[in-house]
Amino acid sequence: GKAIASRLLEEGAKVTITARGAKDLNIVAEQLKTKFGAEKVLHISTDCTLTKDLTILKETILEAWGGLDGVVSNVGDGRSVTDPIPGDFQWEKTWQVNFESALLSTRIFLPQLQKSKGCLLFISSIAGVEALGAPVDYSTAKTALNAFAKNLSRKVAPDVRVNVIAPGNIFFPGGNWEKKMEKDEKTINAMIKNVVPMQRFGYPEEIADAAAFLCSKSAAFITGSILQVDGGQTVSL
Repeated sequence: GKAIASRLLEEGAKVTITARGAKDLNIVAEQLKTKFGAEKVLHISTDCTLTKDLTILKETILEAWGGLDGVVSNVGDGRSVTDPIPGDFQWEKTWQVNFESALLSTRIFLPQLQKSKGCLLFISSIAGVEALGAPVDYSTAKTALNAFAKNLSRKVAPDVRVNVIAPGNIFFPGGNWEKKMEKDEKTINAMIKNVVPMQRFGYPEEIADAAAFLCSKSAAFITGSILQVDGGQTVSL
């Protein structure tokens, strides 16, 4: 999220960032405001699985800037259990974070995007494209998100473009891969070299570059697409 916001700010956009936790959100907001200017950055703590929170977010944006040209729905959590079918609580938690957050965001913001003829971008996962051994609930939610985006794109065109980025293994401080590397760096490095043709992790900035492109006028004829940024890991045609 931070990398995408930074990249869009570099392109001259005004950006609103949001997260559930206020502490980290405030830190990132101050960093971005210092670099790009306070007038370019708006931040508000939001739980994107709650309609009331998203409604407040929308109203705050409209009051500050009067409109909205694009939404990047970048909410997800791949942590789950290894059970073939996770229990009710775990399944519901994963579904809410990885699918319902995107659905609710679309319901709240789509009317504004239709007015501006803007774009909607979902951050999914290659786990929603192929069976890669990721948790079943997470993979199912991301597959549903991909299908939602594809079908939605046909319903709201030509007014709104709807696309998806499906990242592969992205390494960043504090992320799951860093924690796994701390436990068994040798095994993780061997796995990456074996399954990823580019033989390395991806980085947030590489997802941000893809997001900036899909949100730009350079992608004006692209909608309903799933862009896999995975170093070549997925193999289906």
